[in-house]
Amino acid sequence: MRNAITDIAGIRVGHAADARVASGVTALVFDRPVTAAVDVRGGGPGTRETDLLDPERTVEGIDALVLSGGSAFGLDAAAGVVAWLAENGRGFPVGGMRVPIVPGAILFDLLNGGDKAWGPYPPYRELGFLAAQMASEDVALGSVGAGTGARTANLKGGIGSASADVPGTGFRVGALAAVNAFGRVTVGDGPHFWAAPFERAAEFGGLGWPGAMPDDALAFPVRGLPGAATTLAVVATDAALTKAQCRRLAVAAQVGLARAIQPVHTPLDGDVVFSVATGAVAPADPIGDLARLGDMAAQVLARAVAIGVYAAASLPGTHGLPPAWRDRFGSGA
Repeated sequence: MRNAITDIAGIRVGHAADARVASGVTALVFDRPVTAAVDVRGGGPGTRETDLLDPERTVEGIDALVLSGGSAFGLDAAAGVVAWLAENGRGFPVGGMRVPIVPGAILFDLLNGGDKAWGPYPPYRELGFLAAQMASEDVALGSVGAGTGARTANLKGGIGSASADVPGTGFRVGALAAVNAFGRVTVGDGPHFWAAPFERAAEFGGLGWPGAMPDDALAFPVRGLPGAATTLAVVATDAALTKAQCRRLAVAAQVGLARAIQPVHTPLDGDVVFSVATGAVAPADPIGDLARLGDMAAQVLARAVAIGVYAAASLPGTHGLPPAWRDRFGSGA
């Protein structure tokens, strides 16, 4: 196992970024259409084609998901992924045409010091096409793709991913997060992660909890620009789920954000969690197995958030971003 969302067979991840702009795109491309749903908790989200994920909508499967920087400009990234899929014969059949189904969401990274003077043509469509083209089972972490220009309240943000088997079932769960949170992923301004109880094999430093909670552990961040933060996430499983069950999985996975970020789901965030199910393994107990899946999805997502900050690197030439975790604290235990 790679300890990544691509441990779910049939999922590939690609990143593309523009270092000058200090922004980028992450695409999750599925080998065949997957069942999907979404849960939106942040007060300032930016999304594309999420309405069709409601259980009563006609389309039963999606071809890809897109996470992008660039705020509203980044919604163009999905058009690039659609173009790549169309070139490869993918999409929902309508008469003699195929229409690729690609929901997506964006995060705000416009004030991170990168050059956003792109004129009438933002780069995100091209970055989306390249991200889809680059998709593979190997998942780069940290300051890549949608995490290129991401930040948290006190540290550089980035892309994180993790996975786990679900005890008592034949399922596996994976998660990927683009961490650009208003809140902190660490306990106060120190090196310890809120997600420490869920860590495996020192994947984000192995520091555990602090010996005593610092005075600033629950201090409210000083940033206050509305809509200028967002954590985007995808949880995936190889279970066979309906759209309604996928929706319940996304709801349960949101707890992972609450375990890893303080504070979270604020009016200043656009927090979004997508869930996808590839359908390889049928549940033996639809209710009990879904409960187990949701519990593990929350744990795996909490780990992915911490990994995204732990793996992030500082960007040369940008002055609107805080330092990377490793620049401040080294490599961990």
